[in-house]
Amino acid sequence: MNEKMPVLRKKAMSLPLTPGVYLMKNKSNEIIYVGKAKALKNRVSQYFGSQNNHTRKVRKMVDNVDDFDYILCDSEFEALVLECSLIKQHSPKYNILLKDDKGYSYIKIINGEWKDFKAVKQKDDKKAEYIGPYISSFGVTETVEKAKKIFKLPQCNKRFPAEYNKSRPCLDYYIGQCSAPCAGKISRADHNEAVDRALDFIMNGSDSILKELESKMNEASDNLEFEKAAKYRDSISAIRKISEKQKVVAAPVKEQDVFSVVGAADGISPKACLSVLRFKDRRLFDSEHFIIDYPEDLPFARHELIRSYYSMRDNVPLRVTVDGEVADSEVLCEWLSSLAGRKVSIAVPQRGEQHSLIEMCRSNAAQKLSIYLGRTGRTTAALDELGQLLGLKEPPRYIESYDISHTAGSNNVAGMVVFKDGLPFKKSYRRFSIKGFSGQDDYASMAEVIDRRLCEYEKNKDDGEGFGRLPDLILLDGGKGQVNAVIPVLERHGLNIPLFGMVKDSHHRTRAIATSGDEISLTSKRSAFTLVSSVQEEVHRYSVAYHHKKNKKTGLSTALTAIDGIGETRAKALLKHFKTLKNISEAGIEELSSVKGMNAVSSKAVYAAFHE
Repeated sequence: MNEKMPVLRKKAMSLPLTPGVYLMKNKSNEIIYVGKAKALKNRVSQYFGSQNNHTRKVRKMVDNVDDFDYILCDSEFEALVLECSLIKQHSPKYNILLKDDKGYSYIKIINGEWKDFKAVKQKDDKKAEYIGPYISSFGVTETVEKAKKIFKLPQCNKRFPAEYNKSRPCLDYYIGQCSAPCAGKISRADHNEAVDRALDFIMNGSDSILKELESKMNEASDNLEFEKAAKYRDSISAIRKISEKQKVVAAPVKEQDVFSVVGAADGISPKACLSVLRFKDRRLFDSEHFIIDYPEDLPFARHELIRSYYSMRDNVPLRVTVDGEVADSEVLCEWLSSLAGRKVSIAVPQRGEQHSLIEMCRSNAAQKLSIYLGRTGRTTAALDELGQLLGLKEPPRYIESYDISHTAGSNNVAGMVVFKDGLPFKKSYRRFSIKGFSGQDDYASMAEVIDRRLCEYEKNKDDGEGFGRLPDLILLDGGKGQVNAVIPVLERHGLNIPLFGMVKDSHHRTRAIATSGDEISLTSKRSAFTLVSSVQEEVHRYSVAYHHKKNKKTGLSTALTAIDGIGETRAKALLKHFKTLKNISEAGIEELSSVKGMNAVSSKAVYAAFHE
C-alpha cells in the first residue's frame, strides 16, 4: 500500500468543488495518469480512500502515486478538451492509449509481360506504378479482391509466364473466380486486357466500366463472336452481383462509426479488443481493431476509448454507435461536436438493424481477440455475451454446471461438468451419489452436492486444480427453486460465486436463465444461448449416464441378493470379480468359492440358482 496515502488524501480534501484536470505523478515526477472531473475534490479524494471499490488497474496506479497536480477549468467540457491535450502531450502510462499504426495504402501496378496489381502499405518499387494514397487499408484490400474476382484474375502466388500452363487449375477456376493462366486457359493478351479493365473499374467505379463492357458485348455479338460476348456478359453479371451484395450490408444510417469491446479476463495480463466499423454513404468503408488491457469499468473505458480514437482521427461522423453505456456521454458528445463542427450523437441500440451492426462489430472484435489469444472467435464471443447478459464483471472463463438424476427417488445421483474457455473440460468432471437422505428432493440434493463440492475446495485449494479451483460461474439444471436452495450454501461458506439456473421449455430445450426470483431471456443472445444449451445438454447427459450405470449395478445386485445366503457385500464382491451376471451364471462352484467372502454353501446356492 502507498505510504503517502494519508498525505495525498489530506491534499485531495483541500481541493475545490469545481471542474478541472488532475495529473498523477510518480517519484520521478513523471505524469502517469491524467483525468478530468466535474468536482475535483470529490473525484481525486476517491483515489486515496478505501481501495476495495477500485479496479486492479486503479489500485496499481494509486500505489505508484507520489504527488498530484491540478488545473482548474470553467466547465467540464473545457476540462475534457484540456485532458485530451495533456494525454496526447504526455502519453501517461495508466491512461487507455490506442496505438495508431494506420498509415497510407496504395494499389501497386506491376507492368511486365503479364500485368498484375495488389494492395501494399508503402511504395517499395521505383519501377512500379501506384494508385493512391488511400487512408483505408481495409477498403484498398477489399477493392483489389473484388476487382480480381469480377475479372477472374488469379489471386494466388504463382508467377507468370514462368508458371504459365504448368499445373492444373485450382478451385477458384471451377467456381468461376479465376481464368486459370496456370493451366493455359487464357492467353497473355486476354489476361492483360482483363487487368486493364479491373484497374479502370477501381479508378472510375462500376458505372463507366459497365457501359464500356455492355458496348463491347453488343459489338462482339453483332460480329458473331459469341464466346467473346459471353465473357463480357459474365463480367457485367459479376459487377452487378457485387453491387447487390454491397446493398445487403448497407447501414441504415448514412454516416456513423460503430464501436464494440470484447474482453477475455483470464491470465496474468487479461486482454480485450476494441473493434471499430466505419460507415460512409451507408456502406462499410473501413475497419480497425486495437488490442488493449482488459477494462474492468466498461462505461468509463468506452469513454476513454472513444476520446482516444478521435484524438487520432480527423473525420468524426454524425453518429457514434456503441455496444453499451458510456460514462459522461453528454460532455463527450459536446467534445465530438466541437471536433466535427456539427452535432454528433452517441447511440446504444437495443434492437433492429443498428443492433445487428453492433453484433457484427462484436463478432469482429471476438475474432481478432481470439486470434491474438489463440482461441476460436465463436467461444470468445459467446463467453463475452454471456458475461454481459448475466451482469458479470468479466466473461466466465471457468464454468461449473450441476444436474440431479434419479428414478422416482431411488439411486439419487448428480453430475458436475466443467466448461473452460467455452469448451468441455472433462478432466475436471465429477460424479456424486446423494447420501444425506433417501427419497425424492431435487432441491435438497442440489444443496448437498454444492456443499460437498465446496468442502472439497477447502481441502484442495492449495492445488488450484479440480476441486481446488473455484468457478467463475455456477449453472444449475433447474429454475429459481434450485437457485434458492443453493444460495444459503454459498453464504455459509462465505463465497460470492455468480449462481444461475438453466430453465427448459416443454420440449426440454433451453429457454432462459433463472435467478433467485426472475428469469433472463436468452432468445436475443444467439452466442450465449448456444453456449448455455451446450452446457445444459452436457451436464444432463453426464448425470443420466451415471444414473443408468448405478441403476444397472443395483439391478444386478438385486438379482443376486434374492439368492439365499447372498447379501449386499457378497453380491458386490461377485460383480466386482466376474463383471457381469452372465459370467456369474456360467461359473462353477469352485470358481465361485474363490471369490473373497464366499464359502462352499453360498457358492452352491448361487450355482443352484442358475442351473436348477
